Amino acid sequence: MSGAAATIGSLPRASGALALDTYRMSMRFGGFTALDGVSMKVAPGTVHALLGENGAGKSTLVKCVAGFQRPSEGSILIDGREQSIDNPVVARALGIGMVYQHFTLAPGMTVAENLLLAGGKTPAVIDWKTKRAELEAFLQTTPFRLALGARPIDMAAGEKQKLELLKQLYLKPRLLILDEPTSVLTPQEADEVLGHVRDFARAGNCTVLIITHKFREVMAYADDVTVLRRGKAVHTTSVPATDPARLAQAMVGDATAASGPAPGPSSKQNVLFPHIALGLSAIKNVANGLLPLEVNNLSVMGDRGTLAVRELSLSVALGEILGIAGVSGNGQRELVEALVGQRARAAGSVWVKSQPYAATREENHGLKVRSLPEEPLRNACVGDLSVAENMALRDFDRPPLCAGGRLRFGRWRSRAREWIASYGIKTQGENAPIRSLSGGNVQRAVLARELHGEINVLIAANPVFGLDFAAVREIHTRLRGVAQQGGAVLLISEDLDELLELADRIVVMSEGRIVFETPASGAERQVLGAHMGGGR
Repeated sequence: MSGAAATIGSLPRASGALALDTYRMSMRFGGFTALDGVSMKVAPGTVHALLGENGAGKSTLVKCVAGFQRPSEGSILIDGREQSIDNPVVARALGIGMVYQHFTLAPGMTVAENLLLAGGKTPAVIDWKTKRAELEAFLQTTPFRLALGARPIDMAAGEKQKLELLKQLYLKPRLLILDEPTSVLTPQEADEVLGHVRDFARAGNCTVLIITHKFREVMAYADDVTVLRRGKAVHTTSVPATDPARLAQAMVGDATAASGPAPGPSSKQNVLFPHIALGLSAIKNVANGLLPLEVNNLSVMGDRGTLAVRELSLSVALGEILGIAGVSGNGQRELVEALVGQRARAAGSVWVKSQPYAATREENHGLKVRSLPEEPLRNACVGDLSVAENMALRDFDRPPLCAGGRLRFGRWRSRAREWIASYGIKTQGENAPIRSLSGGNVQRAVLARELHGEINVLIAANPVFGLDFAAVREIHTRLRGVAQQGGAVLLISEDLDELLELADRIVVMSEGRIVFETPASGAERQVLGAHMGGGR
């Protein structure tokens, strides 16, 4: 018998809600520590919420519990007994089920077929009359009514999420892990789903561990909550003993938790518009219609067929860094993709220097718009092309890199060598494939290309995520330099420390909308965190 089979064969055959404990659990990926000694107790028959900013370690923790990753250190205990959850098959045998943030449905198959596939033991020949009767009986015990013959490809996002939950309930899990299950649901659907999940738990049918970024959901449906910050469990409490303000403080940290002191007012003062703190209306009046960037009533569809950005409006002034704060999954990615031309716009308009802007290559050149996307190797580079070729992607067909219709590769390489030296890019040379560079050096190479020449608008999305301190400091300095030269910088970041250090003004994005605005100089972490979590 194989090791995995032997392990599964020895697992307890218990039923009902289980108790989950993690003890000093750590998870490292090379030199990066995603989880750092996390101990957490989840009582049987309760709903336990996990809160934390993007990168705090929430997904890593539940993946360890669900068998997708093995912790580097520490233990997982089920009903007080230490278990080695080597893979998802072992997790399933223990009664652990998970509803993922992204759909895992077979879109062309029926609801009935998706439910049977979830069990993993589909017979070669199916007695559909019997199975349909069994499934209809199962659906009578659940809160959702989906037609067994319906197909996910024809369903709305809310119906798909309900089917994902039904798949897990069909398997009668003892622990149900939900990864942001309401991200595609309307508020009414979210209340319906979470209300029934809470009822299942309180009936003793299962224990629920839910990742969410919405304080309202925690306060309304959870019994206990654990807050993770930078891989550590920094706060655990019963829900009746806390409130959104305290959760926000734990989630985003105290002011002393910042990586370094925030610049004083003089270092962040907008030299062209010193009255920037007066807000959006004052900016519009002063700019006299010549704002570098205006976004008006922009709506953008997400990957699941629902609106990810909802009638969003914002403006950025000359010499201003406008920071957009928000917990991951609130439409920031879709907003950036719509602004830089990677995603279609469902409604609304974007203007640069009072000119309509559709993010075409010609407009980028003419209106001097640049972007620093998240994950630059995937979003801003061609991995197999050389450093020099990637640096030339914006202007390879323009002088001096092109003359008389002929590409001047020597000029590409000589300019690349200059930029490599100027930006301190560590590479084997300008001819090395860009995918051979470290993350920080890929970002420096993209910076060299995007910051070349005059800039009216720079759109930067999580520009230093995962980079070391030296790279972070350098990139922050260059972002400030763009603003000091009179450019407008739109900085989208899930790191409040970064926004408080760099931005002149901060807006909070929640559920696809701008829900709060404040001058950065007067911003309070607790208030920002509460709005990020939908707590106000």
